[in-house]
Parts: sequence; C-alpha cells; structure tokens
Amino acid sequence: MPNAVVRSTEDRAPLNVALLGCGVVGSQVYRLLTEQSADLKARAGAPLRVVGLAVRDPQRARQVAVEAELLTTDGLALVSRPDVDIVIELIGGIEPARTLLLAALKSGKSVITANKTLIAADGTELHRAAREAGADLYYEAAVAGAIPLLRPLRESLAGDEVRRVLGIVNGTTNFILDRMDSSGADFSAALAEAQALGYAEADPTADVAGFDAAAKAAILASIAFHSEVTADDVYREGILSVTAADIASARTLGCVVKLLAICERCDGGISARVHPAMIPRDHPLAAVREAYNAVFVEAEAAGRLMFYGAGAGGQPTASAVLGDTVAVARNLLAGLRGPDASTYAGLPLVPIGDARTSYYVQLDVADRPGVLAPIADAFAQHGVSIKAVRQEGRGDDANLIIMTHTTREAALAKTVAMLGAMEAVRNVDSVMRVAALEDE
Repeated sequence: MPNAVVRSTEDRAPLNVALLGCGVVGSQVYRLLTEQSADLKARAGAPLRVVGLAVRDPQRARQVAVEAELLTTDGLALVSRPDVDIVIELIGGIEPARTLLLAALKSGKSVITANKTLIAADGTELHRAAREAGADLYYEAAVAGAIPLLRPLRESLAGDEVRRVLGIVNGTTNFILDRMDSSGADFSAALAEAQALGYAEADPTADVAGFDAAAKAAILASIAFHSEVTADDVYREGILSVTAADIASARTLGCVVKLLAICERCDGGISARVHPAMIPRDHPLAAVREAYNAVFVEAEAAGRLMFYGAGAGGQPTASAVLGDTVAVARNLLAGLRGPDASTYAGLPLVPIGDARTSYYVQLDVADRPGVLAPIADAFAQHGVSIKAVRQEGRGDDANLIIMTHTTREAALAKTVAMLGAMEAVRNVDSVMRVAALEDE
C-alpha cells in the first residue's frame, strides 16, 4: 500500500475571514487572529486571514490597531465578496445582523456569531439558510462566554437524554446579587457598583429585566431538547423586585438568591423559565461569585455535569469565537458541514402555571391566637403542602415564614391571592421560588 501524502499547512491557501464589528469582543477576536496566526494556522489546517472589518465609524479610536484598508462601513458588500470564506458577526442585535448573516449564508459562506438575541429570535431561519447553502452556523459564544457548553450539549451528549439544564447565565445580575448578599447593599447601590466596574451597561435593562438570560435559555432549551424554542417562549422575571430584605431572609434560611435559567422536561413538554430563586448555600451554584457563570446539565446516562467559567468579557468571548472559527475552518478544508439544528422532538412549551418548584412565602400577620389555622387552610385548599413554618418577631412586627414542598406555580399563585385577601394578613411581603439541585 503506498504511503499517504500529508499536505503541509504551508501549501494551503488562506481562508479569508470577514469580521463584522470591532467593539469589545470584535477587537479581541481581531487581535488574536493576528497575534496567534501561526498557532491558529496549525490548528485549523490553513492560514486564517482577515480581509475586511465592517464598522460604523472607521475614524473611531479602537482597542487594537487595525490596518485602515481593512475597515469598511458597507457590511453587505463585505459579506458578499466572492473571496470571503468565513463571516464572524459581533455587532449584536437583530438588525442589521440578521440581514448580513442571511446574505452571507445564502451565498454559501460559513457564519460564526456571538449574537444570542438573533439566534434566540431567528435561529430557525438562519439554520434553514445554512442548510440550504451547505454552510456552517456556529454560535458557542452566544451563551456563557468562554464556557464550552453548546458543543457538549449538541455533540458530546447527542447519545443521551438531557433532563434539565439549570444555571447562572448572566454575569451582571450575578454580580449585583452577590454584592447584595456579601455587603448588604440594596439593588441600586449594587447596580451602581456594577456599572462603575464595567459589568453593567449604562442602560442595564436587558440584564436586570432578564431579557439576556431568557435569550440564552431559549438557545439552551432548543439544543438540549431538540425542539424549537424562542426567547418569547421563555417565562421571564428579572431581579428588579429583589430587595435587601429578600437577601437577608435568604441568609437566615441558609440560602442565597440567584437569577436562574431553568430548562427542563415537564409533563411531556418543556418548561423554560428565568427568574430569581433561593438556593441553599451548600448548593454548588451558591459558590458562583462576581460576574461568573455556571450551568448544571442533568442527563439520563451521564448524570450531573457542571460547566463553570467567565461568562462575558472581550477575551473570554473571543476565545469561544475562535474555537468556532477553527472548527469551521477544519470543516471547510475537509469539505464537511458541522452539526445542524435538531428539532425532531418538537416538544411543546409548558405554561408557567404548570411549572413545579418549592416556594418561600413571607407574610406580615397579626400576632394573635388562631392566625395560623386559616393560613394553613388556604395552602391546603389549593393542594400546596407546607414544609416548614416559622414566626419572626412579635406584635406589630410579627412575620410568618412558610416554606412549601414542590408544587405547581398556578396553585401557589391562587394561594397567595387568597392570603392577600385575609383580614389577619396585613401584607404578603415576599414570594420567592426555592431551587434545589434535584427534585424532592
């Protein structure tokens, strides 16, 4: 048998890369593509050469030096160039990113993006365009920054059945809640610190209202459960209503408050939701501090897996983008396509009212004999099992703390409505979900 001829990477023609966006992430991707060009060539199998960089303002000062002849304001012309092999999109948002990526895919160019908003809203259309053109669509950096998460879900666990994905996928809100827990600061003070340190935008709505986490949850649910899930399908609550008193109450119970993305199989469908929840301090997610991310995956055969690391930032996100770039380059050189979206299961979305979890309920009550009986009866009437009851304070400062067993969201909501109408209950001060690593 004749010896195989191994073709050196020195003989390979470069793969040409068009880069859309040169902000915090884009500048780091460009820097690494140029500074680590020799290593990337060896890993990919051919040189990776940036042939154009689309920006809004070519005259703007940038974090890295970019050759002036590479800069253009015409992104559509750049992605339409016949010599471009790979398009990397890092401008974010829906438009013009959607138009540019569809144009790139329809012309047969492979696409890499970190745009969770676009993938969560229009991933089905983008995947269809990639499939029809025989091109790749990769977006590892869209969820959890540098943490390898989507590829393990899509490829490493392809032979397993994922039961649940649960975790912290937004670094800004985790930083804020961590500061509220560690220093006793209220929400406004913790947000101001996050903005001062660059963890939160001047307009933090996408983070603190849960939109960012909901988009990521949609992507995770789609991949984990082989079903089409968009951001609009995800039940969403942010952290705007979390108070210092909630954090203090959690502390007395040996818990911390985290904004969780929870995607799980439920009643023959999928429950996908984002909301604050108390978790025990001995839970591994409780140890996730500052702006870090961590995600648990529970699968039938593999059991529990935890993915932890930097969930945002220029360099961590650029690392994930370049990992996708090397994978796409290898596919191009081998004449292959990477894994396509798998939505064969078509599982329905379960309404939030049918989601099941445990709850913490704090009531401002009149401190007199006989108060507990009607309150307990309200829980019983709606089939909500009480796990523990504790009274804090006396007289006008009396508070009743109730922990429930796992129950349906709708049942708890009806219970709270009944409690709020009781003469003995002055106010329902707080209602918060309590998450555990495994179901009761």
